[in-house]
Amino acid sequence: MPALTFYSPPRADRSFTIGLGVVIVLAAAELCSFGLFYASKIRPAHAAAAPPKSASAPPAVASRATPAAPPPVAQASANPVSPPSTSVLSTSDRLLKQAIALRERGDTTTALTTLQQASEKDPKNAEVLAEMAAIYESILNFDRSNETWRRIQEIGPSAGRVYELAVAKLKSGAAPAAAPTSPEQPAAPSAPSDGIPNGAVLGISDISETENPDPDAETDLLLKISVKRRADVVIDHTKVKIQVYFYDSLPEPPPNNIKLTDADVSYEWLTPNHDWADTNTEILAVTYVRPKNKALSSEAALAAAAAGINPTKKGKLAAKPGPPPDSSQRKYLGYIVRISYNDQLQDQRAVPTKLLTLFPPSNTNSP
Repeated sequence: MPALTFYSPPRADRSFTIGLGVVIVLAAAELCSFGLFYASKIRPAHAAAAPPKSASAPPAVASRATPAAPPPVAQASANPVSPPSTSVLSTSDRLLKQAIALRERGDTTTALTTLQQASEKDPKNAEVLAEMAAIYESILNFDRSNETWRRIQEIGPSAGRVYELAVAKLKSGAAPAAAPTSPEQPAAPSAPSDGIPNGAVLGISDISETENPDPDAETDLLLKISVKRRADVVIDHTKVKIQVYFYDSLPEPPPNNIKLTDADVSYEWLTPNHDWADTNTEILAVTYVRPKNKALSSEAALAAAAAGINPTKKGKLAAKPGPPPDSSQRKYLGYIVRISYNDQLQDQRAVPTKLLTLFPPSNTNSP
């Protein structure tokens, strides 16, 4: 009887094969898991690196557009002279508007002072000069008016229609009626008070300054001051005070470079009586004399540098002594004239105008 045998090797080979397949499957799964892990790491990094390429385009455009803004700054810094001239022009225009408002209120004296300040800041401002000339015409001061029109003429055609107006005025002669200097500036009023400030009873209608040739004097000046009363007012001459201040410049640093003069100052009325009874205008002559190459006498040193002049029927003048000389290098600078009535300031003028700022009137209006 044949023997029964079992063949085990094939079974053992099948188990090995199955086990090997399982190992291979597990290895493949492991490899896939590693691949997916690294792929997930690579994609975010690549995605994070990619946006800057698209985002970098707008900054590039902005960097090309941004330089367009700096040129105005560079252009402004390349011309440093422009800002000061703009400041000067705006200041003179502001003063011009103030002067026009003052003139419209009838305060021509303060208006002229304001215009002189504007002209000092901007001497070539034809509008300022034209307004000044118009005011001089309104107070019948045609000498000053023509002089101012000539200053406009010297500026030339660049002054525009104001230049043409100045040429026409000088050809035909200034008329009392003032013409407007621009469409924004109305014509000057007829000034019924003839230059007397609004609310005042007396005013300075004119001051003329003349330098006399004198071989013995370094400076010999004559001021003619026309003091006018309001037509409908009776003046008590005992209450009138005329103050004349002369100033000298010294070779010292400010503010000690301007002082009251120590020169010889004298006074004389050119009109009789000087009581404003028979006429509206009285004229006072004031003389300033500084001797040449010699010291002032003690009497001249005590002359009235700033005198309070009280008109009387006999025409006498009371002069108060001024300060003694403190320097032999003094030069004539200018003057201030103030008119007071009943201890109230009525009118004032100064050349140069800065003296009014440096030396304002005191509460008592005394020198």
